[in-house]
Amino acid sequence: MAKPKPSFMDTIVSLCKRRGFVFQASEIYGGIGNTYDYGPLGVELLRRVREAWWNGVVVERSDVVGLDSAIIQNPKVWEVSGHVGGFSDPMVDCKKCKGRFRADKLEDAKCPEKPSKQPGQCDGELTEPRSFNLMFKTNVGPVEGSGSVAYLRPETAQGIFLNFLNVMNAGRLKPPFGIAQIGKSFRNEITPGNFVFRTREFEQAEMEFFVPPADYAQWFDHWKNARYEWYKQYGIDPAKLRLRDHEEDELAHYADRCGDVEYEYPFGWGELEGIAGRTDYDLKHHSEGSGTDLVYFDPQTKEKYTPFVIEPAGGINRMALTFLIDAYEEEQLEKDTRVVLHFHPEIAPITVGVFPLVKKDGMPEKAREIEGELRRARMATFYDEKGAIGRRYRRQDEVGTPFCVTVDGDTLSDGVVTVRERDSMEQTTVKVADLRAYLEGAMRTWKRPERVAPAGA
Repeated sequence: MAKPKPSFMDTIVSLCKRRGFVFQASEIYGGIGNTYDYGPLGVELLRRVREAWWNGVVVERSDVVGLDSAIIQNPKVWEVSGHVGGFSDPMVDCKKCKGRFRADKLEDAKCPEKPSKQPGQCDGELTEPRSFNLMFKTNVGPVEGSGSVAYLRPETAQGIFLNFLNVMNAGRLKPPFGIAQIGKSFRNEITPGNFVFRTREFEQAEMEFFVPPADYAQWFDHWKNARYEWYKQYGIDPAKLRLRDHEEDELAHYADRCGDVEYEYPFGWGELEGIAGRTDYDLKHHSEGSGTDLVYFDPQTKEKYTPFVIEPAGGINRMALTFLIDAYEEEQLEKDTRVVLHFHPEIAPITVGVFPLVKKDGMPEKAREIEGELRRARMATFYDEKGAIGRRYRRQDEVGTPFCVTVDGDTLSDGVVTVRERDSMEQTTVKVADLRAYLEGAMRTWKRPERVAPAGA
């Protein structure tokens, strides 16, 4: 009997392990559910995505600043914010297979005993839904007890609200302004899955934008559109992107509106980044809970008010997965199939591969010298002298390296190298002295090539 053809997600998972993007955590001990480690290329992909998000939200703007708040906060923070009492999902159990599932996501779940069926379709009776809190509990101090209970943060946002006055006063800021941070968050998800799409430990990128209440609606629309355009800027297929406003029954307890940037994954449409309108919910609740007046006083108008808040928030891990899925292509050539990742050059884990044509005649030494110069220019480089030059190109195509530089006899005699471009596979002769400027210019003018649907997608 023939083996079933692997799904597109199976192909992505295999590529990630083979080329060092993502590994199963604790693999030699059998692993732990939906927990992953990032290998050398995965670390670089996360770093580049993180930097791109930070540049787009903070560095390129004059009205947003950064923060790095603690993972473990006073437990009262989470009581006042509503997370201890309201941060939960409806859960059901299957009495037959003992599996646990989100009651509102049964169509996305699979029976552990019969993966081709959904929960409840395997002759097992499902329990009535009950609330399941997503907070991870821990203990602080040497003695465990009710007085030592703390929580791992489920979002980075609360640390921003707690520091609203500190940042505003230290930076001499006035609304509208934003505070952003990137850091680890933890959620005890009932049914994590789809590789690194939903995990219990993830890196979150959030920004809280504080505005006068009268300007709330226009700033909400601004950030919803700005975050949608950011993904297009970095090469995500517009045909697989959409903005979707939440229905009233979908809204979180702190929000009066929310718009998701969604992507069409191999397993269906899913949230890529959310833009939530949090009103003045958080600042008012923390003002009441702490006794500290978290308001803005305008010395010119003498007006005193609690700012409203717009929150763009997304997971760096999910963004990286989306860029990888969207970049993947199997290109049919005359003699073989080329696997290539069409990453934006600012997202690609490796920017430039540097190769000597052969391992003699001083070519490796010159290639090493050029690679070192590019590395010092802060370009992510990779040196490779093993195998035929065509195979080296293919290896870099598969990990998404946009440019390859080959050192040959002309380099030693005339001071020129051959630059091969990943997407078109075209080759150009460039003087070594002009190489850095050429690559930087090519990165600035990059455009995603015409797309071919991946096999099985």
